[in-house]
Amino acid sequence: MTIFHEVTGDGPAVLLVHAGVCDSRMWARQVEDLRTDHRVITVDRRGYGKTPLEAGAKYADAADLLEVLDELGVETTAVVAASFGAYVALQAASKQPERFSRLVLMSPPADNVMPTDDLRAFGAEEDRLLEAGDVDGATALNVQAWVGPEADDEARELVRVMQKRAFEVQLAAGEVENEEWEVGGITAPITLFTGAHEFTFFADCAKYLTELLPNVTHTELPWAGHLPSLERPTEMTATIRAALTSTD
Repeated sequence: MTIFHEVTGDGPAVLLVHAGVCDSRMWARQVEDLRTDHRVITVDRRGYGKTPLEAGAKYADAADLLEVLDELGVETTAVVAASFGAYVALQAASKQPERFSRLVLMSPPADNVMPTDDLRAFGAEEDRLLEAGDVDGATALNVQAWVGPEADDEARELVRVMQKRAFEVQLAAGEVENEEWEVGGITAPITLFTGAHEFTFFADCAKYLTELLPNVTHTELPWAGHLPSLERPTEMTATIRAALTSTD
């Protein structure tokens, strides 16, 4: 299986892993900035963007990330990741902790944290729309749920396009098996962000991860929803760069 990925720039490696409602296009503004002094690697996980998803596929997103790093000959990398992509990055770093120098994560979900009622309600409505064949309605629901109030129309449209593409690929593939790995044993510094305008489940996950792992710094962004790098791209790019270069 070939995972679509792109590499640009020179310097220390940084791997960008996209959210579950996006693909690698979500990082365009960050890539433009970081490529000036980093070797920036972006990926499309299976079923997103330019990476297909085969019917009945059995795979592990975290293994795919490690295989991309192997293919590129990257021994050590920092990671910037969002949402489910941040959860995948945590799994990969748990499997090979020596390979990951620093993690900058935006709103990762976590095992052993119960979904909140509002998140359950979202999932039920998404299922209802998809079962009715209303992919456009399900896409609009996701944009409304995951994109915060600071985002402009361009950002909202990009999320709509990326989510619509993901639905088309994933629905065509049907049932697949995505193996998830246990998270733990990471000693690298983790800078973790959540937004004040997103499901409180993610604040609960941040609390759990802060207790589970030894070197986590959590900041709630008072202006942000679930996708801060798209909602305030200039400000968040500076924040990501500062986290990557921190000496803490």
